[in-house]
This record gives sequence, structure tokens and C-alpha cells, in this order.
Amino acid sequence: MSRNLRGLSSRRGLTDSMYENIVRASADGDTRDEKLMAIADEFMTGRAAVLSSGSFYDFLQPSHYGKKVFVCDGTACLTSGKTDEIRRKLLETYREDEIGTMTCLGHCHSNNAILVNGDIRICGSDSAPGSINARTNAETPALIAPIGNIGSYYALADKWAGDTSGALKELELSGLRGRGGAGFPFHVKVTTARNTASDIKYVVCNGDEGDPGAFSDKWLLEERPHSVLFGMLMTGIITGAGTGVVYIRGEYPLAVKRIREAVRQLEDAGITAGPDSSDTGRFRFHVVEGSGAYICGEETSLLNSIEGLRAEVRTRPPFPAVYGLFGKPTVLSNVETFANIHFILREGGTKWASMGTEKSPGTKLVSLDGAFNRPGLLEVKMGTPLRSVIDDLGGGTRYPVKGFQIGGPLGGLVPAWRADDLTLDFESFAREGFLLGHAGIVSVPDDFPVIRLIEHLFEFTRKESCGKCFPCRLGSARGHELVAGAAGAGEKIDPQLFDDLLEAMELGSLCALGSGLPLPVKNALQYFGDELKEYFISKNA
Repeated sequence: MSRNLRGLSSRRGLTDSMYENIVRASADGDTRDEKLMAIADEFMTGRAAVLSSGSFYDFLQPSHYGKKVFVCDGTACLTSGKTDEIRRKLLETYREDEIGTMTCLGHCHSNNAILVNGDIRICGSDSAPGSINARTNAETPALIAPIGNIGSYYALADKWAGDTSGALKELELSGLRGRGGAGFPFHVKVTTARNTASDIKYVVCNGDEGDPGAFSDKWLLEERPHSVLFGMLMTGIITGAGTGVVYIRGEYPLAVKRIREAVRQLEDAGITAGPDSSDTGRFRFHVVEGSGAYICGEETSLLNSIEGLRAEVRTRPPFPAVYGLFGKPTVLSNVETFANIHFILREGGTKWASMGTEKSPGTKLVSLDGAFNRPGLLEVKMGTPLRSVIDDLGGGTRYPVKGFQIGGPLGGLVPAWRADDLTLDFESFAREGFLLGHAGIVSVPDDFPVIRLIEHLFEFTRKESCGKCFPCRLGSARGHELVAGAAGAGEKIDPQLFDDLLEAMELGSLCALGSGLPLPVKNALQYFGDELKEYFISKNA
């Protein structure tokens, strides 16, 4: 069924896509359903499929349009203790029913951002946030260095256009691994898409960075948009793809604006084709703004979203490099991954790799939350001791912290004392039972209850689950019931039942949302057991 719907959606392509028609139709609450059914008829798609897609996203819910201001309810803002303070401040101006929530606004370094009239503002001020402080311990940074003249910057693509095999070899030598969290070798995706025969191919950038605590992709999209676009363009040249799609989460309005401006600059300079150009041989960009769904950070859900289908996880194989957007070969990777390609092709894959370790080469962007004395963005050489990242680059924390959740809501919960045992790379974190992921660092204060953090993580997963598989959809809801009951009503949890639930989620979920949640929960039980034991039935009872 999905293949049939995908084929119908692909007839109109990206310039007048089914997804964007659904978004526009959903903005009119009075005639919403009528317009959605008209879209189904226009695209010759079942009405149920279009109505299902239109009801999937947070921003397309009728309740969303009644809100005038949105507060961040991400993990970093929660643990900072500022969320209630911000809400009290807003109640001086807005009614309770005019205040909504979003996860996450990407200002984990300040914990004071709100969304008003489509723009990010500092609570209590009409001003927009200032630039994020970006620092590095790399002698030659690959990501935070200024771009300079775009004509000179993109001339590197012309240099490699006649030697795409050589460019692919440099990517292989670099050992670049996906920076979205999974760490999959990037050159394997590129090689697969390059070798898959098709008349149409795509490059898709996953800018739906929804992990609370991580704002590295947001910074790149806003401050270094051309580094991302160059990487996509070069990937298209290597694979033979003619179209690039940048999918950016709607919670990042400035990032959407900056990328669109950068795309127009390329079109005006004749580097890429514009939307009205008849030059079919030139690479073309499309920017798609998300509508509020964390699961769209999962690559196959993101593809379904672009196609106008319900943004649920696809079963794999086939993988996107063979069967991706509209069923065509697609290289899909995240913002930071694409942003590294210019440095690799300019300086050489070997030099880029030398900044890291053998299995985790290069540098990694790290996001530090507002608990740090020097919050903001870091470009860190892989293999750097975590203690050095926290104390030397981050300046330590402003108040006592008992743990760090690293890698987003599905990342491990690292007790503060274990920071001495870890280095910033994929292998060290995996070996010690944690997850590097996006490398966003959220601090857990000494006085913040771990049971409250666990409740938050289950609630986050329950809310953001696409609903396709039972272990995630039902497991997260049942887990939240158990933890909320223990935390708020004194209903003790059966440890065997809880272990079984975590195992079912870990082994049975289709994607990392459901299968990843057990990791931080198990870390919490392992390292903060004394604090949590009052919420569980004693095994000796």
C-alpha cells in the first residue's frame, strides 16, 4: 500500500508536494477536513491516508493554532529548573490556554527561550537570542571556521566534478561516520547509491534534530549553512543525484530562514538551479519545514513525511540508499555529516581522520547546556577525555551535578564520577554501557530527582512515538503509568515487570525511539539504585 501511495505522491514531486499541501490545508481550522479530502482527490490518494497524515503532527493540531506563545519542555530546560519560572512570567501576559509547549527549541545553553509569532525570543524580553559561543580544541577546525566568499568556497566542487571516484576515495579515507547518532560509515551510503541504477536519485539532509540537549545542527544551519549545502551538492555530484532536500524541524524557524537564504544565494550565483529554471542538468535544492514530530529524525519517517505519507517508521531493508525518497536511491544523512565534506575534500581525508581515533576519526560537535560555566558549542577532537570536555572546555558546572545525560533522551545517563572513565568517541561510550549519539550534554543537578527524569523520558517517548509498533507505543505508555504512579501516588513498581517491559521495548521496537529508551533507564537503576529503591517493591519482600 505504501509503495502505491508513494508512487501517486511522486507524480507531483517536490515543487507542489502532497506534504506541503497538507500543511497549508491544516492551517484553516474551519475547512480543514474538506481541504484535506480535496487534496486526496487531487493526488488520487485515499482520503483516510491524507487525513491520517494531517493529524499526525503537533503543529497541525487544531489546539496548536489557539496558542500564542510556546515554552520549551525539553530535558535541559526541565533539569535547569527554569520551566516553571518562565511559565509564571508568561502568565502575566497570556492566559493559560494561550501557552503551549514545544520540544525542543534548541536553546539548551540558555534555558530561557520561547517561541512567539513564529520567532524565537528571550523570555521577558522582545529581543532575539544572541549567537552561541563556539569553541574548539582542534588545531584546524573543520566545522566552526568561517566560510568566506561563497564563489571560492564552491569552486572546490568544480575541482572534484571530473574525478568523482577520487572524491569518493577521500570520503572513504576519512572514515567519516554519520553524526546523527548511529555512526554508520558515510562512504558506504554514498557508494551504494552511486552503484544503484536509477534515472532519478536524491540527497536528503536530516535537519530534524529533535534531541533535547543537542543544538549542534541548529548552529550549523544558522551560522554555516553553506557548509551543509556544499556537502549535499558534492554528494549529488558523486552519486549522480540531481536534487537535494533539506528537511528542517519547525522548532528552528531561524535555521529554516537561513538555509532558504543560502539556497537563493546559490541560485542567484548560478551555482545551482532555481525553482523556475529549465536547466535540468544542474543540482536543485528544496527546503522542507517540519511540523512538529520528533520521530521525523528517524530517516525513514522523514522520507515518509516529505512524501506526504503518515510519518511512521519503515521496515528495513530496503535501505534508503537503494529505496529512499519516492522509492529512488537516496543518500540520507544528518547536518553535521554533510558539513564535514568540504574540509575532507579540501585538506584530504587522511588529515581529517587524524584529528580523531582509528575507529572514531575526525571531530565532533558537542552541545553544553546552561549548567556549565561556559555553555555553548564545542568542536572536539574525537578521543578527547570527557573530563577535559566538561572541566577544561566547559569550565565545569555552576552548581553540583550528579550525572549527565549524553546523546539525547535515548542517550545514556552517565554519573558524574564516571566522566573520568570515558573519552569522547563512539567506542568508549559503547564499551562502558553508554551512548555518544548527538553528543548533547544535559546536566542533572544533585537535587533533581532521578525518578522524575525517568518519568520525563517515558512521557517523551509516549508522546513522540509514531505508533506503528506495539513495544514502543504501548511500552512507553505503560512505563509512564508505572513510574508516574510510583513518583506521585506511592504505587511501588514490580521490578520483574519493569525489567520485562524494558526488554520488550529494547528487542521489539522498530526504531531507536522505543529500543533506545531502556538504556538511560537501566543506567539510572544501575548507578542511582539507592535513590530509586523506595519506588520499587523489594525483591526480598
